[in-house]
Amino acid sequence: MSRIAVIGAGAWGTALSIVLARGGRHEVRLWAYEREVCDSILAHRTNDLFLPGFKIPDNIQATNSLPSALEDCSFVLAVMPSHHARALYSAMRPSLPREVIIVSATKGIEQETYKRMTEVAVEASGSGRIAALSGPSFAKEVARGDPTALTIACADSEVAGFLQREFSDPMFRVYTNDDVVGVELGGALKNVIAIAAGIAEGLGFGHNTAAALITRGLAEMTRLAVACGAHRETLAGLSGMGDLVLTCTGGLSRNRTVGVELGRGRKLPEIMAGMHGMVAEGVLTTDAALGLARKHGVEMPISEQMHDILHSQKSPKDAIRELMSRPGKDE
Repeated sequence: MSRIAVIGAGAWGTALSIVLARGGRHEVRLWAYEREVCDSILAHRTNDLFLPGFKIPDNIQATNSLPSALEDCSFVLAVMPSHHARALYSAMRPSLPREVIIVSATKGIEQETYKRMTEVAVEASGSGRIAALSGPSFAKEVARGDPTALTIACADSEVAGFLQREFSDPMFRVYTNDDVVGVELGGALKNVIAIAAGIAEGLGFGHNTAAALITRGLAEMTRLAVACGAHRETLAGLSGMGDLVLTCTGGLSRNRTVGVELGRGRKLPEIMAGMHGMVAEGVLTTDAALGLARKHGVEMPISEQMHDILHSQKSPKDAIRELMSRPGKDE
């Protein structure tokens, strides 16, 4: 039985812990920033704050201590919000076992540096064995045991194969990929397009609009990812198109929910205040995505309009109108 450290006890970190602990396969140490999460798991075997209603297996131990979580672990699964990643990796560094593998399941881009999460992990943790986990997955459905397929990306095929075996079970299928850039950018950029899809829903538009946003959003994501060194075909897979379709159409998507409320006329600060500590990564990723696009000379019209809605109080109706009135182009 492997010992695994999961850093971040939000909904996604808790759901992945449940997967890893299912059937007594692994001993999981789940690190939570919030004391009440540990107390809830200890008292009731549930994470009442972030993932209520799902039993936490007995082979998951919750802790507020990073050294305790990391002690003698086979690998680390990092599931923190992107804006906390660098600080947490730096705090983990003194306690990381030698040659430990770090798996990033955070879907975001660092503000100001425009670095992917695995790049942040390498710099801040000092570890050279890094992988990324991404794909279409809602935490509640994963915790419930719905059939789910994701991708593990790692430059080292042996590490990727090891992680594939550690994560996989009859309800959780994992594919391997060596395109870390494509897998990470697909997971991050789709959140921006999901906000746009939510806005269209909030404005009362139908399936035509959603299909156009998903299709052109994928083209936009692919342009930037390829410019950053990704393989085009990766964006047509689980971590690109798969995750994009899920977050643009699924009611459990936080990013889509933010967009729906914006389309209905609510202001971003009010929407975020009502999320009770839950994170919609697309709000922060919009800025970083545009910074990365400027760096590589890539046009991203949907992301540009999302930035203006989120940060410059632009009317969603005006943004849609501008997107639709752009000069005609070949597809």
